[in-house]
Amino acid sequence: MAMWVFGYGSLIWKAGFQYDERLVGFIKDYRRVFYQGSTDHRGTPEYPGRTVTLEPAEGEVCWGAAYKVSRTEDQEVALTYLEVREKQYDKKVHVDFFTKETASSPVVTGVLVYIASPDKVNSNYLGPASVEEIAKQIVRAEGPSGPNRDYLFNLEKTLLEMGCEDEHVMKIADAARKLIEE
Repeated sequence: MAMWVFGYGSLIWKAGFQYDERLVGFIKDYRRVFYQGSTDHRGTPEYPGRTVTLEPAEGEVCWGAAYKVSRTEDQEVALTYLEVREKQYDKKVHVDFFTKETASSPVVTGVLVYIASPDKVNSNYLGPASVEEIAKQIVRAEGPSGPNRDYLFNLEKTLLEMGCEDEHVMKIADAARKLIEE
């Protein structure tokens, strides 16, 4: 049986594992937010970067990409890789995945997604802040995977290429560009 994984952040442009199919689409009742701290990829423990997570939001949709991994060996490798890459994300849930906004039934059910929650076990969850505060933190942060601003701008670019204008991401990207120009 195939395994499906939903990416809504850097997984959209850099899966990092072998997959058989990639579908662009969305999940329902979640929204993408820059509320997760990154102390191992896009920041440091002293100065965490910010990456996206999902928060429940009834009636909203979050666009991204779903990856189909068919072979058992590829699934094992992908899960091992994702457990390391997404180690700061404390919840795994299974969701329905859609490709058409008018569809009443999902294209794929049971798609795995990693979520960073505000639960106490997630010590890197930063939570909400103003657009300006988030942008300032992103512009300053840098970690082993590079500058946090690269993550932000890659996410914005990839979403736009997919035809998705994520208001939260775009506002933060615009604020970050203003800070960089100053």
